[in-house]
Formats: sequence, structure tokens, C-alpha cells
Amino acid sequence: MKAAKGLVFKYGDNVDTDVIIPARYLNSSDPAELATHCMEDIDREFVHKVKKGDIIVATKNFGCGSSREHAPLAIKAAGVSCVIAQTFARIFYRNAINIGLPIIECPEAAAGIDAGDEVEVNFDTGVITDVTKQTSYQGQAFPEFMQKIIAAEGLVNYINQK
Repeated sequence: MKAAKGLVFKYGDNVDTDVIIPARYLNSSDPAELATHCMEDIDREFVHKVKKGDIIVATKNFGCGSSREHAPLAIKAAGVSCVIAQTFARIFYRNAINIGLPIIECPEAAAGIDAGDEVEVNFDTGVITDVTKQTSYQGQAFPEFMQKIIAAEGLVNYINQK
């Protein structure tokens, strides 16, 4: 996967892992089951509206809270192709890469992109294009080794392929 393209779901600061996947659903580690509850405590309509390829955009400290891997897993299983934020909680950032969910930090894109915009992300260059507004932002490109982990659908698969 060298790129992502989809419609945007937009959130603010400090979206924590408890609203990404509420703790009451952590009795399951099945990605498909987790996806049915993704974002429900912050956006009840998310699971009914999200389509494969869609993108989440948020502002500061996305994925803060507990260190559970369930949060990026639920987002990925819901069909989200990329998360763009001003900043990510470090443990969420690592967990996202470990399970193969592409994420990009770009403060300008996080501020300029609105809910419902169509956005494209080029993982090779880090360029984020808001197709709706015809604007582009320079995010951080993924290093080649991270792209390989994402392409393999996560770190465990990447290691098993070696």
C-alpha cells in the first residue's frame, strides 16, 4: 500500500483509546468485532458511515490513554486507511505501526482538513492532498522499513515473511 484515499472523519484533541474502543468491548480481540464499536463513545454514527479507505484526521495527542493495541486494530478493521493528526501519543504511534495502520503527523493538514473532505495520502512522499479544497500539505514520509511493515499488515507478519 503506497497511498490512501477516502473521506475524512474529523476529531479534536486528546482522543483517547477509551473512546476509540471502549473498555467494555475489550473482552474480544477479534478485529471485526472491535470494528463494530470503533469510535462509538465519541461518534455514534462512525461505524454506520465509515467506508473502506476513509481517513481519520485529528488534532493533538490522538490515541492517548492506555497502551492497548485494540485501539489501532479497531480503526484498521473498520476500514480506515490512514490516520492524520497534529501529534500522536507515542504508544499509539508504535502500536499502529506494529499492526500495520498507516499514521502521519502533520499539524498543517490536521488544521486545514475538514470532516467530509476527500483526501489522498502518498506514503512515499508524505504529501497529503485535500482533493475537495485543492490544497496539499507536506507530512512526514514513511521510511522504507515502516512501509514494509505496513504492507505486510503488521510487524508479526513482516517478521514471519523474513
